[in-house]
Parts: sequence; C-alpha cells; structure tokens
Amino acid sequence: MEQKKLVAQAIVDATDGQLSLDEVMSKIEVPKSYDLGDYAFPAFILSKVYRKAPQQIAPELVEKIDQDGFDKVEAVGPYVNFFLDKKSFSKNVLAAILQKKEGYGQQDLGHAGNVPIDMSSPNIAKPMSMGHLRSTVIGNSLAELLKKANYNPIKINHLGDWGTQFGKLIEAYKLWGSEEEVRKDPINTLLKYYVHFHEVDEKQPELDDEARAWFKKLENGDEEATNLWQWFRDESLKFFKSIYQKLGIDFDSYNGESFYNDKMDEIVDLLEQKNLLQESRGAEIVDLEKYGLNPALIKKTDGTTLYITRDLAAALYRYRTYNFAQSLYVVGNEQTNHFKQLKAVLKEMGYEWADNIHHIPFGLITSGGKKLSTRKGNIILLEDVLNDAVDLAKKQIAEKNPDLPNKDQVAEDVGVGAVIFHDLKNERLNNFDFNLEEVVRFEGETGPYVQYSHARAMSILRKAGNIDLENAQLAGLNDEESWEVVRQLSNFPAMVGRAVEEYEPSVIAKYSIRLSKSFNKYYAHTKVLTDDDQKDSRLAMVASVAIVLKESLRLLGVNAPNEM
Repeated sequence: MEQKKLVAQAIVDATDGQLSLDEVMSKIEVPKSYDLGDYAFPAFILSKVYRKAPQQIAPELVEKIDQDGFDKVEAVGPYVNFFLDKKSFSKNVLAAILQKKEGYGQQDLGHAGNVPIDMSSPNIAKPMSMGHLRSTVIGNSLAELLKKANYNPIKINHLGDWGTQFGKLIEAYKLWGSEEEVRKDPINTLLKYYVHFHEVDEKQPELDDEARAWFKKLENGDEEATNLWQWFRDESLKFFKSIYQKLGIDFDSYNGESFYNDKMDEIVDLLEQKNLLQESRGAEIVDLEKYGLNPALIKKTDGTTLYITRDLAAALYRYRTYNFAQSLYVVGNEQTNHFKQLKAVLKEMGYEWADNIHHIPFGLITSGGKKLSTRKGNIILLEDVLNDAVDLAKKQIAEKNPDLPNKDQVAEDVGVGAVIFHDLKNERLNNFDFNLEEVVRFEGETGPYVQYSHARAMSILRKAGNIDLENAQLAGLNDEESWEVVRQLSNFPAMVGRAVEEYEPSVIAKYSIRLSKSFNKYYAHTKVLTDDDQKDSRLAMVASVAIVLKESLRLLGVNAPNEM
C-alpha cells in the first residue's frame, strides 16, 4: 500500500494536483505481465483535463515524474508504467514483516465493533455431516479475518434444538427405542430412530399426528417430553463439541432455537402495535410486496410460529445484547429469500440497523451430484472424513519421514487442515461434489502443500542457525527469482482487506497457494545459505514467507507444523 501511494503521489505531483491522491489510488492497476512494471496508471482520465489523447499524455507525464524510488518509469501507449526500486522495496517489505510478525496485515477496518456470526448450527440428535462443514469453517475463518481487521467477532452456534422433528424423535424413541442403546451410541442411535420414523411414516401417516402431539407436550412443558428433549440435547452437544475440538473451533454462545421460545410473543406484539400483521386464509402475515418479496408468514392457522418469527426474536436480542456493527448469518444459498424477508420485516418495524445484517450464502456440497440428506440417510459423516484424512496423513508421514517428532500431532494438523483448506479454497458460492480422495489429496493446490512450504521455510531457518534477522543490516534483493516472492508478500495486507470486504476466505486460501508456488520456485533456483552480502536478506525473505504462510493458514483455521 505504501508503494502504491508512492506511485499515486508521483502522478499527483506530475499533474500539479489536477487529481486527488484518492482518485489516482483508485485508478492504479497491477499489470498482468512483469514486463509492464509493478504498477500502471491509465492516462485516459486526464484526456478531458488536457484535451489530448491519452497516448500523448502518458510520455509527457513520464518527463515530469521524479523517478527517485523507482528503477524506471516509462510510457507504453496510454499507460504510465512504474518499475519499483527492487532493493529498496524488498528491504522495506521484509523489515515490516520481521518487525510486525503475525501482526503484519493487521488493519483497523472495524474500530472494535461487535459482529455476531450465526454459524454451524447443527440439528440436535443428528450427526454432523459434510453438509455442516461449510457453515462451520467459513464462519470460523470470517471470525479470524474480522479480528485481524479490528472487529470483535462473536461466534454463535444457533443449534437446531426445537421444532416438530423433536416430536418425531420422541415418538420414534417411545415406539422403538431403548435407553441402554441410546447411552451406548447416542447420535447414531437417535439418527437410526429418526430415519426409521420417516420410512414407517410413508406407510402410516397417522404417526405425524402422534409426533405433533408430543411436540405440543414439549411446548407446554410436559415433564417426560422435556426430560427426553434435554437428554437428547445434552448428548448431542457433547458429541458436537468433540468434532469442534478436532476442527480447533470454539463458540461464544450455544443459544439455539429453544432459547428464543419466550421471546417470540414480544415480536408478535410489536408487529401488531405497528399494524404490520394481516390475516391471510387464517394465518398471520406481513405484506412485503413493496420489497418484491412474498409475504412473511408469522403465524400458521393453528397459531404456531415459524422460523422467521424465531429469527426476528434472535435479531432483536442480538442487537440489544451486542449493539452490533454488523450481524452475519453464514447459512446456505437456498435460504437467501428467507434472509431477504427477515431484513424487510425488520425494516418495516422501523429498525434501521437491519441494513447491517448480512446473509453470507454458500453453495452445496453434494455427493455423486445429489444433495446430502439426513432424512433419507444419504449423509457423509464429518467425523469419518476427519478420521480418514488423519489416517491418510499418518501413512504419508510413515512413508516419507518415519522419524518425524510429534508425528501424531502433525498428522492431525495435516489431515484436518486438508479438509478445512479444501472447503475454503473454493469460492463460497460455488457448489462442489464431495470426493474423499480429492479432499485429502496431498499434491497440487492443497492445504498440505501450503503447510509443507511453511515447513520447508522453517527447515532452512533451522539450518542457518541463530541469526538475528530483526537487527541485521538488510541489503535488499533485486534478482528476478526473489522479486515474485517479495511482491506476493507485499500483497498480503491487501488480500486480508479484500477477504474481509467480500466475506470470502478463498481469497486467503488462493493467496497462500500463490505465495507457496513462488517460494518453492525461488528455492529450486537459489542457494539461500551461500555466504555473501545478500545472505541475510535471503534469510529475511524465507523468515517472512514462514510468518505470512503461517498467518494465512491461521486465518483459515488451519495449523502450520514446523516439520513435516
């Protein structure tokens, strides 16, 4: 950013202030080819000012530009191309990283504002499938990115712990369940009952009435229904926390749907006071025609409330509790219309803060092109995938580095990291088909490749011995091999800013792959430990790569082992 400002200031000075620094900054481009320089300024925007063709303006600007701090500045067609002074630039970038360490890329976009993040949210009494992975790891990465940009993220696991499915589960347990069987293997047993209920229900639809009756009892505080529900919830939470621990993810709140049960009457009262409720075929709705949306169904004909009523209560509770700068919902793409309705109803209620609510949608993980479904038993268990990935990492380590210290921990870091990274390198709106071999692939553009690049950098530093790089007199680097790495390192703060602005962790995942490739190419062509006047600068660059790769992986929720 400092170098970009240097370029922009040179243009401002050469045009005698005809353009502001911000105007120039917004127009500066990074050429696709290094032959065209490090930055380029398009002279088109000065055509009206000088009443000349941009091809004439560009060489005239070059004549006026003070070239101090640049290797050269040249005109190519309508562009002014700037080639940075490699030695000076690399020295500044490396010194900044070595001084700031993991604080490199830190910025104050959020001014410590609170950002609740609604994420993960599995359903009680069902195992976590690969379908839950996306919301969990995208939400966690966004929390780390927001923290890096000086927001205060609050991770909320809005558990699916209420609704008619609990009536179904209780009915299934009463018909076919056994306490002993549930205690032995709670989640898989409860899932078996739930799937069996739907199989039988297709032939005996009267089971639905029994299930509804049990849920009604639960809503009314019936002791047996409440005790069963609490038992199912406690066992589920124990299981979920074991998965989260494996993923290295924690939460600030586990307030699920049941938490808002006593908060929905206020929402209905507020809607009535504001004359927003209308009757439609016995149900109560809020008309959203002016927003181009279908009506929001607040109460069904039987008086029961719906998801949107609960989400309205949750939104109001979170605003009152956290006075949020933003409120994020990391929920699948198929819920887009629901969140449009949620924001529209809040706007109709007069809450301007509804503009700060953002749905962060993401695409599906499918299997064989089909959506994963718990009801039909078509699921891929997240626990199994994580265990398989760790086992594969163990095999790789046994083949390539059997004497590796802490190899079990490294296998955990690499296996679990492979699964997280594979998800996050995909742009979040894209669907992708799940394939175990692809998820745990250790070659190509993968998490283990980035982890290995970090470990390689650490290995070089260990071989170099104790060198005080922070206080070393860096000569700077100007060879072509190092230039690509330095440029990538200098881009990291901008990548963090972009990832935060776009709510897009894949920006960081893809960046870490590019940096790893540049570094590995450099390593293949350069003898880093050769004793000469640039040795300290080369080691400073290696140390900087290690710092930035480790920080990139941390922002994704992936650990970076020092040895692999």
